[in-house]
Amino acid sequence: MAFIAPFKGVFFNVEKVGSLDDVVTPPYDVISENAVESYTAKNPYSMIRLDITKNPGGVIGDDARYQNVADLFQQWLDQEVLKRDNQDALYLYTVQYKHPSGRMLTRKGVVALVGLAEFEEGIVKPHEEIFESVISDRLRLLDTTKAQFSQIFSLYSDEENSVIALLDSAKDEAAMGSITDGDGCVHSLYRITDEAVIMQVQKFFTDKSLYIADGHHRYTTALAYRRLQKERNAEFSDKDPANHIMMYLCPMEDPGLSVLSTHRLLHWPGTLSAKDLCSRLEPWFDLEEIKGGTREVLLCEVLSKMDEEEQNSSEKPTTTFGVYHPGEDRCFLLVTKPEAYQLLKDKPKQLQELDVVVLSDVIVQGALELDHQRCEEDNLIRYFSDPDEAMDVAVKECYKTDALTPLLFVMNPTRVKQVQQVADEQLIMPHKSTYFYPKIMTGLLFNQQVSGEEVQRLG
Repeated sequence: MAFIAPFKGVFFNVEKVGSLDDVVTPPYDVISENAVESYTAKNPYSMIRLDITKNPGGVIGDDARYQNVADLFQQWLDQEVLKRDNQDALYLYTVQYKHPSGRMLTRKGVVALVGLAEFEEGIVKPHEEIFESVISDRLRLLDTTKAQFSQIFSLYSDEENSVIALLDSAKDEAAMGSITDGDGCVHSLYRITDEAVIMQVQKFFTDKSLYIADGHHRYTTALAYRRLQKERNAEFSDKDPANHIMMYLCPMEDPGLSVLSTHRLLHWPGTLSAKDLCSRLEPWFDLEEIKGGTREVLLCEVLSKMDEEEQNSSEKPTTTFGVYHPGEDRCFLLVTKPEAYQLLKDKPKQLQELDVVVLSDVIVQGALELDHQRCEEDNLIRYFSDPDEAMDVAVKECYKTDALTPLLFVMNPTRVKQVQQVADEQLIMPHKSTYFYPKIMTGLLFNQQVSGEEVQRLG
């Protein structure tokens, strides 16, 4: 079902910019406006000058905001700060990294153009909620620059690992670019130009669905841009560059594929003691207090017990959480009782089994009586992949004001199979349900949509 194609990737010229480590950045949506200066100070050719941070609320900026980026992009191309491949290629993207468990892993994926498909077609499948207001800023940037600066991270099934093995055997010997990110992860990119290999890869994907792991809003932006181009051009064809988007495609069976937890730091409006918190939770959870150690030890212990509960459960994994009350330095393990699922009885089975749904519906909305709209409007929940960082923030915030009580909920990660099941059933997970690690870096490779060019099938 999915159509993929090689393309002429755009990349930084190291002879002009120096170290790629200093110009490549994380995705725009994880960079705060306050951090922009530090990236540009590191190197004047920083990718942040092209893939600008989003406007607050996703609002569209003035014309100059986007035109300045388009002008700079063209200037860098003219000056050969950026170079464009002269031959269509697929690109093998590898990342070597240390998992939080301490294991060293390597994840591999292919970067290619993918034919756009509306979600209802069932070719490209989402799993997270999309907010239309967020895409307006990105749509204007794409429309002005005619460039895709970052890849959508998507998954596909390949139990035999045939695609990656094929690309591994046909890739150039030397990486065309390699960087080490702020977490010490090593990202490398290899070019594949063998037409026979590319055709084999294209054939493999003709009966595959793709599952978006990260980049739902960027994909939706590309769909909106395609609609714009169709309105403007009566002769718009399937081969038009605007009918395609750059994706990083990773097999969901890849042993290096990791999904980390996204922990929640909730700010209860007012004062809430640990005793009152427990009485609110007890109707739906068995509670065990974790004692005898520093807060770091308590956090480590509750995470270990959560993992143990999940490993020792039968076919259906137990839904467990840890909650830490920094104001009283008390920590509890929460294990769901059958009564908890009564609050979820109207939801599809695939959603009832998600930890993030239990947290959202049973804990936040049920036990704590905070509806989703209030949490969003009052910014009552913050998200962290690193539990130690979340705890540090929680401890600091508990001394700032009595108006809010910080409560840290630590979670098990969503499983890849759950992502696939939810997407196959055309269901939607709550916000920040998955954190695929490491993130794809922005600036190693991007796609320029050149007017008059066509995306061609080989063979």
